[in-house]
Amino acid sequence: MTEETKNDTPPDHLSVNPRSPKFDAETLQRGIGIRFKDRVRTDIEEYSISEGWVRVQAGKTVDRKGQPLTIKLTGPVEAWFEDLGENPPIAKKD
Repeated sequence: MTEETKNDTPPDHLSVNPRSPKFDAETLQRGIGIRFKDRVRTDIEEYSISEGWVRVQAGKTVDRKGQPLTIKLTGPVEAWFEDLGENPPIAKKD
């Protein structure tokens, strides 16, 4: 994988929660598109391409610290940067 290709595909694991060690604000600012089980999703809280799962918020339920409760769904995950136009490189499990 070249350096340019590496910069054009999203990381394998990313979270939108600033408390998570997998949070990266700079990457999130570019806009990440997620396809989970052949459906584009906009409600993803965290994903892992290599492990094949996503976390989504479980309704409006929050824990005692005010953080949203999430559920883990398994299946094929694909990610891409939305700022690269019509046909961006897609990161997916081979």
